[in-house]
Amino acid sequence: MAISSPSYPPHTDGPRPVWWRREWVRHGALAGLLALSGVVILALVRRQTGTEGFLVGLGLAVVPVPWLIAAFRWLDRVRPGPWRNLLFAFAWGACAAALIAIVANSFATHWIATATADPSGADTLGATVIAPVVEESAKAAAVLLVFVFRRRDFTGPVGGAAIAGVTATGFAFTENILYLGNAFGTDQSIGTSGIVSVTAATFFVRGVMSPFAHPLFTVFTGIGFGLAALPRSRRLRWLFPLGGLLLAMSMHALWNGSAAFGQFGFLVVYGGFMAPAFGLLAWLLIRSRQRELRVAREELPVYVYAGWLAPAEPFALGSLRARRLARDHARRFLGGRPAARAVVHYETTATELALLRHRARAGRVGPDFATREHELLTALWRTRASSRPALEYAAHVTAPPPAPVTYWQRYGHPAPPYAGYNPYRT
Repeated sequence: MAISSPSYPPHTDGPRPVWWRREWVRHGALAGLLALSGVVILALVRRQTGTEGFLVGLGLAVVPVPWLIAAFRWLDRVRPGPWRNLLFAFAWGACAAALIAIVANSFATHWIATATADPSGADTLGATVIAPVVEESAKAAAVLLVFVFRRRDFTGPVGGAAIAGVTATGFAFTENILYLGNAFGTDQSIGTSGIVSVTAATFFVRGVMSPFAHPLFTVFTGIGFGLAALPRSRRLRWLFPLGGLLLAMSMHALWNGSAAFGQFGFLVVYGGFMAPAFGLLAWLLIRSRQRELRVAREELPVYVYAGWLAPAEPFALGSLRARRLARDHARRFLGGRPAARAVVHYETTATELALLRHRARAGRVGPDFATREHELLTALWRTRASSRPALEYAAHVTAPPPAPVTYWQRYGHPAPPYAGYNPYRT
C-alpha cells in the first residue's frame, strides 16, 4: 500500500454510451415513472377520503416528515450521501411503494375474502401477513436501486439506514394522508371534533407516538444492504439484505398484529418491544458513526507524511464538532454556501479514503484499491485550497489545551520525587 506523491492524473474521455444508457435518459424515465405513480396514488387516496379529508390528512401528515428527514440526515452526517438519493428515496416511498402497496394489499385481501367467505379473517390476515411482505418489499426496492446504480454513494450500514429511513418516511407520509383523511370523514359523519375526535386520536398515535414505526422496520433492510456494500464473500453479500428484509417484515407483522393481543396489546408491543428496539438501533448506528470518525483519526496521518494532507486535518476530520466549525467558518469567511459545500465534500471524501485504507489493512479490498485511492486523493488535492484553511481553523479551536509546563521541565530538570504530592489529599 505505497502512497505516491501528490499529482494530477491525465484526463481521458471514454466512449459515449448508447442513448438509452445515458444518465439523463435514465433520470428522465425514473422521474416520469415516479410522477405518474404520484398522480395515481393521490387520486386513489382522494377518492377514498374526499377532497376535504384529503386536504386535512395532507396538512397533518406532513408534520413529522421534516423531523424524520432531519434525523436521518443528522445520523449520516459523517459521510452524507447526495441529496438526490434522499429525494429519490422519499419520492419512491411516497409514490411508487405506496401505489404498489395499496393495489396489492387490496387485491390480496379481496381475493382471500372471496375464497374463504370470511371478510374479517381476510382483513386480519391481510394486515398481519400480506401487508408486511408487500410494503417492506416495495420499500426495499428503492434501497436496491440505490445499491445497484449508486454503489459509491452507498457507504455502509449508516448510509443504508438513511436511505431506507427516508424511503419509509415517504411511505408513511402517504399512508398517514389516507388514515387521517378517513378519520376526518368519520368525525364528519358522527359529529365529533377537537381533542376527542377520531382525527386527533389518529394523529396522536401515528404522528406523535409512532412516527418512527415505518422507518424502524425498513432501516433493518437498509442496514442489510449497507453490510452487503462492504467487501465480503458473495454468499454473505446477499444474506445480509435478505436477513434485513425478513427482520423488517417480522417487526412490521408484530406491529400490525398488536391489536390481536388484547385491549392493551398496542401498549405492550409499543413499550415492551418497539421503543426498546428503536433505542437500541439508534445507539448501534451512532456507535457505527463514531467508529468512522475514529478510523479517520487513525488512518489519515499516513497521508500527512506523504504530503497529501496537512498535519492538523486528521484531528479535525475525526471530530464532529471540528467538522461543523470548519463548515461554519467556510460559510462565514471563505465564500459562503459554496465554500461550505466544498468543505462537506472534502470531509466526506477524506472519510471514505480512511475507511478504504482501513479495509485494505484488514485485507478486504479488491484489485481496484490503488485506482480508487488515487481518485479520492486527487479529489482532495483539487479542493485543498478552499477546505484546508477551514479545517485548520477548526482543529486550532477544538484542540485540547497543552499540559502545563512546570519550572523544572522548562529548564530541562527531571521532576523531583515529591512532584504531584498533595498533603491535603485523603
